[in-house]
Amino acid sequence: MSRPAPTTTFAGGAARRASALPPTASQTVGPFFGYALPFTGGADIAPAGPDAITLHGRVYDGASNPVPDALLEFWQPAPDGSRTGAPGTLRRDPVTGAVIGRHGADFTGFGRVPTDADGHYTLRTLPPGGAPYLSVCVFARGLLHHLFTRAYLADAPNDPLLSALEPRRRTTLIAAPEDERQLRFDIHLQGADTHEETVFLDFA
Repeated sequence: MSRPAPTTTFAGGAARRASALPPTASQTVGPFFGYALPFTGGADIAPAGPDAITLHGRVYDGASNPVPDALLEFWQPAPDGSRTGAPGTLRRDPVTGAVIGRHGADFTGFGRVPTDADGHYTLRTLPPGGAPYLSVCVFARGLLHHLFTRAYLADAPNDPLLSALEPRRRTTLIAAPEDERQLRFDIHLQGADTHEETVFLDFA
């Protein structure tokens, strides 16, 4: 009785077949966020004025190197606690069609900020009402899925999330005041001997 000849499957063939499939959204992460996503005035959640505050900092990788092409998105309520924001984020020039961004007069509740060559970002906004923090979403090279965290503008002893964290982890979510209207909030994508990894949130 004859038996069928043995067959061999090569991983390379499977890899070639898999590579022929279109990439999923998570597989397209790379250092190309500067194309189309950032827009003029994206860092200006609020117009300049005496009540405006500046939040700035750097995004670092696990080796404590700045990430030069990360993209950060921020959401927050207005000072009165409302969450409606304002339209007009992606206004276009009626002649050229180019994105001209915000007109700079309204509080929008949303910001999108790329980091520069030094991994630095700057955001102008107003203190949120009804919540002691800004919600942050991080896109960066090497991340197959974006990360969510919070930037607390001050310690909030009764906040459920902060209360559940040990002191060292807690401090990774609290922005450090530099002067009356300016705070620093660095984001560490991984921990190291010199710093704690920023606390990131998982939404079910």
